[in-house]
Amino acid sequence: MTAIPLTFYLGLAALLFSIGLYGVMTHKSGIRIIMCIELMLNSANLNLVAFSSYTDTLNGQVFAIFSIALAAAEAAVGFAIFMAIYRMHDKINLDELNILRW
Repeated sequence: MTAIPLTFYLGLAALLFSIGLYGVMTHKSGIRIIMCIELMLNSANLNLVAFSSYTDTLNGQVFAIFSIALAAAEAAVGFAIFMAIYRMHDKINLDELNILRW
């Protein structure tokens, strides 16, 4: 059984990051933007785990677990903020909201 080359993992991670970046730049819904940011963070985690496996160390996997925990906290805080905005304005379209502007 042959191992999957590192370049395949890097290519998949680059594709996931590109999809996430496109979503962040084009979507107007706050929840979709958070989902795209999570996709970008998962592509970074894939890179960490791929390089960790390639170099036979656990450093990348430890950083990936730490990054997953931070991403979960970021998503929870982001969803809580969006729920509070939805309760006040009945919409989450970020282009139409101006509550954080001067």
